[in-house]
Amino acid sequence: MFHRSLAALFAVVLLASAARAEPLVYEGTEGPGKGKHIVFLAGDHEYRSEETLPALARILAVHHGFKCTVLFTVDPETGEIDPAADNLPGTEALADADLAVIFLRFKNLPAEQMQPIVDYLDRAGPVVGLRTATHAFKIPADSQFARYDYQYNGEDYPKGFGRQVLGESWAGHYGKNHVMSTRLNVVPEAKSHPVLRGVTQPWVQAGGYWTEPEPDSTVLALAQPLNGMTSNSPVAEDKEPCPGAWVREYTSRDGGRKGRVFTTTYGASEDLVDLDFRRMLVNACLWGAGLEDAITTDLNIDFVGAYQPSTFRFGGHRRNVRPEELQDLLVPIMSTTKPIVIPKRRRR
Repeated sequence: MFHRSLAALFAVVLLASAARAEPLVYEGTEGPGKGKHIVFLAGDHEYRSEETLPALARILAVHHGFKCTVLFTVDPETGEIDPAADNLPGTEALADADLAVIFLRFKNLPAEQMQPIVDYLDRAGPVVGLRTATHAFKIPADSQFARYDYQYNGEDYPKGFGRQVLGESWAGHYGKNHVMSTRLNVVPEAKSHPVLRGVTQPWVQAGGYWTEPEPDSTVLALAQPLNGMTSNSPVAEDKEPCPGAWVREYTSRDGGRKGRVFTTTYGASEDLVDLDFRRMLVNACLWGAGLEDAITTDLNIDFVGAYQPSTFRFGGHRRNVRPEELQDLLVPIMSTTKPIVIPKRRRR
């Protein structure tokens, strides 16, 4: 009986430990970001935020001196990265964050995990939002956090976090993934913006989203869908360009502060391979943290360790990966020895 009780207690401890999942922290030492803290929130079902964000965090920590905390949605029983899970341990790290980089999709988090995000937004902490962050939250109407839902229709916070903070909620696809890539054409009038220093012609592998950002947004690049998966593919003549990257400010809940925001409807794992797109994201993080004077045209944007992105698709994440396994800078993101198990499509 004693042994069975001890075993049960041990199992409970293991489950609790797995549910907590220690955050992944990269400590920078030298660079303009020294003394600044960036918190990354990764958890989307399709575009491999669990690869994009730690790769970006390593660049910002090692080359530019930031402390970078990367949080993942994890399986509450195993502690392994699970992009579909509604479990994001460690959000209390936002309490002293100087920037939040958000790449979530349709999350309905427990109150103790959601409240630190709300507190951060209430103080108008700077935000960089990638791809599905426009629809980061899908929250029931009877929840205390319902106003952050991407379809929230209350007059106090229409279309939730996406529209009110990032400047746009999700309106739908505008270009088919893996068939139509996207060229991001820099807006000539915005070329002098710090986020675009050294940026010439970003090209991304993800298909587009249709967007009409809030009128107070400054559009940096227009997304032009292409008929093909190379940067020189022909323009999709039936699809005129729409905003694909923009900046704006939002206001703290008490009305006393403004927070910088950069939003792009791209950022999938394979998008990060493009030099111009990666440079734009690194620049955006420095700008969001108030360090625009440190942005140069030749800022170091080299990957730290091997970057081996998985093809983005639903259920296409590498299995059996715990966040702490990525702590060593020489460990690839992600290891190709980790399996990918594509779930079978349900018959309708």
